[in-house]
Amino acid sequence: MNPDFDLRHRREGTACAKWDGRREVFGTEDVLPLWVADMDFAAPEAVMEALRSRVDHGIFGYPLRAQGAHNAFAAWMAQRHGWAVDPDWILEAPGVVPLLALAVQTFTTPGDGVVIQPPVYPPFRSVVERQGREVVENPLRWDGKRYVMDLEDLERRITPATRLLILSSPHNPVGRVWERQELESLGALCLRHGILVLSDEIHQDLLFSPHRHIPFASLGGDAARIALTFTSPGKTFNIPGLRSGMAVIQDETVRRRMKSTLEALDLEMWNVLGIAATEAAYTAGGPWLDALMTYLDGHRRLIQEELARTVPEVGYSLPEGTYLAWLDFRPLLLCGEELRTFLVHRAHLGLNDGRSFGPGGDGFARLNFACPRTTLMEALRRLAEARSSL
Repeated sequence: MNPDFDLRHRREGTACAKWDGRREVFGTEDVLPLWVADMDFAAPEAVMEALRSRVDHGIFGYPLRAQGAHNAFAAWMAQRHGWAVDPDWILEAPGVVPLLALAVQTFTTPGDGVVIQPPVYPPFRSVVERQGREVVENPLRWDGKRYVMDLEDLERRITPATRLLILSSPHNPVGRVWERQELESLGALCLRHGILVLSDEIHQDLLFSPHRHIPFASLGGDAARIALTFTSPGKTFNIPGLRSGMAVIQDETVRRRMKSTLEALDLEMWNVLGIAATEAAYTAGGPWLDALMTYLDGHRRLIQEELARTVPEVGYSLPEGTYLAWLDFRPLLLCGEELRTFLVHRAHLGLNDGRSFGPGGDGFARLNFACPRTTLMEALRRLAEARSSL
C-alpha cells in the first residue's frame, strides 16, 4: 500500500501530548501544535497488521526477551547503516530517555560531570541535574553555514570529574548529521580523558540525501569500547508510545553494569505490543520510510521557499536529518517571552521554545514538520500573517 501522508488524522481525545496538551503547555488550545517530536502520520501498514494480529490473539501475558525484534534490528542496521550489531549486545528498556537517566546513574556518582552540547534536547540536562550530577556545557558553534562541535572548548571544560558525554546524533534540534571525521575527533578526545559516550541515535533513520548516519560505535576499535548507543523504532516509524528503547553496548563489562541497573529496577522488558511492532517495522518498514523521507524532503524545502518569500528575516538552515526545523527569530528582534507571545498569541502556533534547549536557544523555536502538507502550509501562512502585523 502507498502511504497517504496528506491524510489528516484527528488526534484530539487520544491522550496525545502534542494535541491534548496544548492548554497545559501554551495556555490555550488555539494553537496549531508543531512541537512534540512525533509525527501526525499513521504507522506503516506492516506495523498495523502486526498489531492487529497480536491484539486478535487476545492474551497479553509477560513476554520473553524480544529475540525476533533484536534480530530484525541487527539486520536493519547492517543494511541501512553498515554496522554489524550482535543481537546479544542489545538491552531492552521503556525508552531512550530512561536509558540515558539509568546510564548517568550507573556510570557516575553525585558531583561527577556530564557533557552536553547545547542547544540540545532538554532531557539531556534534566537526566543529569535530577541525579545530582554536574552539567558540563560544550555549546555547538555556528560557523556561518552550519553548527559544528567546538572540541577546543570541550578540551578546556573537561576536568578529572568529567565521566560522560551525551551525544545527539543526528542532532536535535539543529538537524546536523555528524560526519565521520567529526565523530572520530570527538572519540579521540573522549578516549584521552576516559569519558564514556552516551550516543542518542533515535533519529538515525531520518536522513536527507546525501547525508549518511554513522553510528558512533561503528567507528570500531577503542571508540566501540566507550560507546553506549541508545535508539528505538519510535521516531522512525512513529510508534514512540509503544516504548521500545534499546541500548546497544559492545563492551561486555560496560554492558554488564548497565544490565545490572536495569535488572535492579525491573525495567529490562518491553511490552508485548511494542515487541510485535518493532519486529514488523524493522522487517518490512523500509519502503514506508523511503516514501516518508521523500515527503519530508519536500517539506524542509517548502519551509525554505516560503520563509524566503514571506518572512525572509527568519533564519533557517536546511536540516540534514530529523523532521525538525530550527528557526532563528532574532533578526526580528524577538527573544524570550516576547517571541513566545508572538508565536502563541499572534501566529497561533505551538512550537518548542528555543530557551528550553539551553544556551544558544533564546530567540529560536523548533518546528516539527512531520505533518500533512496542508497543516504545514497553514502554519507558514499564520507565521507570515503574524509577521505582517508587527
